[in-house]
Amino acid sequence: MPETSDLSTMFNDAGMWAALIAACIGTYLWRGLGVFLSGKISQDSELFNWLSAVTYAMVAALTLRIILLPVGLLATVPIHVRIVVTVLAVLVMISKKEKRMVPALLTGTIGLVLYGFWINHF
Repeated sequence: MPETSDLSTMFNDAGMWAALIAACIGTYLWRGLGVFLSGKISQDSELFNWLSAVTYAMVAALTLRIILLPVGLLATVPIHVRIVVTVLAVLVMISKKEKRMVPALLTGTIGLVLYGFWINHF
């Protein structure tokens, strides 16, 4: 483990600016490459279909992980409550054809807030 004096030398003003500049270059290089290549990729191509499938799979997996294996404050909520609130939010999501994301998110949020209120006051 580095000594305190080594850390202060490593994280001086110049080092912080260098780290910030390197992070910006790394971030904007990939963003610029994405913008450059976005016009060259057909939305009907197999590559685009594969990227869409991977993206949806990652979002679904992370959502399921948050519901079934939460950390932090959500871990104090029993699993049956989390599943009921999730089912209600999904039902709201599939009930309308348009403008359904905000009502579904509000359903989940309000459901968990009401559960917290119920537990703390009754």
